[in-house]
Amino acid sequence: MGETTVGPQTQAADALAEAETSLREHGWCVVPDVLTADQVALGKDLLWKAAEAQAAAGVSASHLDPNDRNVRVYNLPAVDRYFIDLLEHPAALALVRSVLDTPELVSNFTANIALPGSGAMRIHSDQALVVPEPWVQPWAINIIWCLDDVHEANGATRFLPGSHHFSRKADLPADAADRMQAYSAAAGSMIAMDGRVWHTSGSNVTADEQRAMLFAYYSVDFLRQQMNWSMTLPPKTIEAMSSETRTLFGISASGNTRIGAELTRLNGQ
Repeated sequence: MGETTVGPQTQAADALAEAETSLREHGWCVVPDVLTADQVALGKDLLWKAAEAQAAAGVSASHLDPNDRNVRVYNLPAVDRYFIDLLEHPAALALVRSVLDTPELVSNFTANIALPGSGAMRIHSDQALVVPEPWVQPWAINIIWCLDDVHEANGATRFLPGSHHFSRKADLPADAADRMQAYSAAAGSMIAMDGRVWHTSGSNVTADEQRAMLFAYYSVDFLRQQMNWSMTLPPKTIEAMSSETRTLFGISASGNTRIGAELTRLNGQ
């Protein structure tokens, strides 16, 4: 597909500071009006074209959902420059860096379009999928881009309040499903969610509303990414990247050489 850039909206410093506080305390936050109406419309157009191309290629994710009313789209950075621009959006990176204490990597970037009649997937924590217990620190974060108004009825992501404090699966209460709440955000908003938050997709019980959300998953740079970008991105996409973008994707020449004890001089050296 083509190369379509997204010019970032400017987020007020006080609004971002408030969002960062909510993210640290509650494990999530909503930042409204990050994308313009035109940017949202462009994103939906690109997303549906990618979904159609994926379906034509026979790609399926039926194992994730209870029925066929969820349209999942993978490898968004390979689709168009638009999606890489979202990953590098200043407001998104500000929230990512407010949670992760180390330089971040893009681990995955996918989409889920919930059509009327879609059902919910199983509850999970994104960090728990890639890190063994205990989950003491936030080592992952999701930045969720809303391309439609999202609310409980049309399948907004449902989350368990306070679950970012769980350090083991045993902390998950038996009535977790009854305690879950749905995010609510307007199209163009960005939802940030600590990777330790337990959540699931909601069920779309509306008659005629679709719900498109993009899930940009970042992790600390010492965790292996879910996607091997050097294998999944087209060469032309990688060639067009700046050095900073390649570092964000973990496909620069060097990798992790700074975690743990520093080089230490012994006696006599």
